[in-house]
Amino acid sequence: MTNPAKVVIVSGGTFGIGRAITVGLAARGHDVVAFGLESAQVSSLAQAAIPSLRDELASRKLAAMLLEADVSKAADVKKVVDATMEKHGRIDAIVNNAAIGPLGTILDTDEALFERIVSVNLKGPFLLSRMAVPHMKQQGGGAIINVGSGAGWGKPNMAVYSASKGGLHALSTAMAYDFIYDRIKVNTVIPGGGGIISGMSLGRVGGDQSRLGKGAPGTAAGRVATGDDIANVIAFLLSPEAETLSGTVIDVGCFANQGGPVPPKPAA
Repeated sequence: MTNPAKVVIVSGGTFGIGRAITVGLAARGHDVVAFGLESAQVSSLAQAAIPSLRDELASRKLAAMLLEADVSKAADVKKVVDATMEKHGRIDAIVNNAAIGPLGTILDTDEALFERIVSVNLKGPFLLSRMAVPHMKQQGGGAIINVGSGAGWGKPNMAVYSASKGGLHALSTAMAYDFIYDRIKVNTVIPGGGGIISGMSLGRVGGDQSRLGKGAPGTAAGRVATGDDIANVIAFLLSPEAETLSGTVIDVGCFANQGGPVPPKPAA
């Protein structure tokens, strides 16, 4: 089956995993609208990403609309949706990828930080989905892909991040039920295996990329997953081959949805 070009909005689509998603979808001929913040957010090193992404796209003779917007602010999200409709006249899919992931227990997390984590990781997908779904319904269908986390089943020292991702997983399933007869597919993709480079992961190791992936179980491919691996699965979920899939969770890694870690690889 051929895979017709789709108009896709990617939140957090200018850095890390989101950047790989933006480039990967653009390379497949999709019309991508990617947005994020140019200032570094709490626990993340992602910043000033749009100029370099624009250069990368140009060097590969690709194109995407790149916008600065805060996924947790309704006015910003509306600006993105309005700009997409003005340029393309439709919205076929959204990828809810934007997230922040400060570490800590409930004792380490003050109220303001709790509210910021939930605003970005859960309210953000709610806002973008709520504004995009009416357009999808009017068109006769669409797709929502939420980037979750193995932490959504609970992980140590990730209390509020885990809670926000667990909420996103539940929201995904609820939306899959709610819009099945509108031909809107809603699925969750889980990055797994450890070592994926993102603003969040770099922020957790103080920007030292050499520390990423050490001790990580990796994947069945014999290596850790990359942003490109995530982009490949998202591209599949947008394809005609996946037209019946909704309410699913796909782990792009190592059984990340089981919560606990995969045991370390035995010594040779």
